[in-house]
Amino acid sequence: MTISIRQERVIHHGLIYLIVTAGAIVMLFPLLWTVSTSLKTPDQLVYTRIELIPDPIAWENYIKVFEIAPVLRYFRNTMIIVLCAEFGSLVVCSLVAYAFARIPFPGRNLMFVLLLSSMMLPGVVTLIPFFIIFDRLGWINTFLPLIVPRFLAHNPFYIFLMRQFFRGVPQDLSDAARIDGCSEFGIWWRIVMPVSKPVLAAVAIFTFQWIWNDFLYPLVYLGGNKDLWTLALGLNSLKGMEGDVTTHYQMAFSVLMIIPMVIIFAFGQKYFIRGITFSGLKG
Repeated sequence: MTISIRQERVIHHGLIYLIVTAGAIVMLFPLLWTVSTSLKTPDQLVYTRIELIPDPIAWENYIKVFEIAPVLRYFRNTMIIVLCAEFGSLVVCSLVAYAFARIPFPGRNLMFVLLLSSMMLPGVVTLIPFFIIFDRLGWINTFLPLIVPRFLAHNPFYIFLMRQFFRGVPQDLSDAARIDGCSEFGIWWRIVMPVSKPVLAAVAIFTFQWIWNDFLYPLVYLGGNKDLWTLALGLNSLKGMEGDVTTHYQMAFSVLMIIPMVIIFAFGQKYFIRGITFSGLKG
């Protein structure tokens, strides 16, 4: 019995879809478990069997979360930090990346290598020196330690990513603009930035994700001022409330935190992938 090329292709595609589907189920199971647990009652949490669709469904867990924690205040505080970080990452880092990519100056390559080498430093290594500096400035328990560094091109990965993309923008466009009298700032704003939407979207999503989920730095700099706590700190504060059984509230809070991230990624997925791809190809 021989198998035709068409049948062989159908079997090949079928195996691929089967493997991809199995991988997707494995990857999505933690999310499904989170959603399921957020809809359970305390009694259902002690079940040993896996029950993805609880009976009854405790929708009131989401209302209870807003009653036991100031979720809206946590959301406001988080958005303040996120918006400032987005401005710093997109505007300041792109200006630095533009200089490295399009403006020749002495020592440019050496400075860029030094910048990249700073990526090798783990964040915890600089945590104590930064804490001492911010403490002496009187910035502890304020938003300033989480906002000001974002305006100082603090993230070399963003600069590297945007520099790689900017180098792929045709130099003739910049030369034509210079002939018309446009300044370097004008070229950055009017020519380079409009054609760099994919990499800007990728950086924006990275920034949102990292700031939105960040727990360590808000804990270190804002831990003593509950009025400035972010969503991540608020989620952690639910531990131990209402006795020892607060898992369902924590999971409901987690689902509320996940929703904005899923929406942003869904709308920016196309630009996100293009930005990563082009930045990697045009070195």
